Amino acid sequence: MFTTADLWDKYETLLSCVDPIFNHFGNKKMFSGKIMTIKLFEDNSLVRKQLESDGKDKVLVIDGGASLRCALIGDQLAALAIQNNWEGIIVNGCIRDSAVINSMNIGIKALNTSPVKSVKRNLGEINIPVKFGGITFIPEDYIYADGDGILVSKNNLLK
Repeated sequence: MFTTADLWDKYETLLSCVDPIFNHFGNKKMFSGKIMTIKLFEDNSLVRKQLESDGKDKVLVIDGGASLRCALIGDQLAALAIQNNWEGIIVNGCIRDSAVINSMNIGIKALNTSPVKSVKRNLGEINIPVKFGGITFIPEDYIYADGDGILVSKNNLLK
């Protein structure tokens, strides 16, 4: 167990704090793990492919370009994330099926909700540095999220 506030107090010089622009969804109130990234725009094809892989000790960070026009995660993808042991998901964009997701054992941070589904064109990039929320998310770095916010570090601070 951890809180981002306690991590900040203990390791401030090792951490970056993401701008407080995200809403929390899902029953899992805190999550952490190694960062895996996807950069895309209004196309969640690669999200499904990534969530089909083993997510143990990993957090999927999706840079959706802050689009509020469609959702990149819904209840089916959230269920897939749970099935494949993903620790959590950060979405620089929207989710849908929020009422269902809020009853699921997953932690998701997203900008907002939208009932509109994304297109499927298999466009995007996987595991490249992505920048939003005032910081750069680098694959293989570590992320810590709870009700107070999101922190990122090069090091695993929970060893």
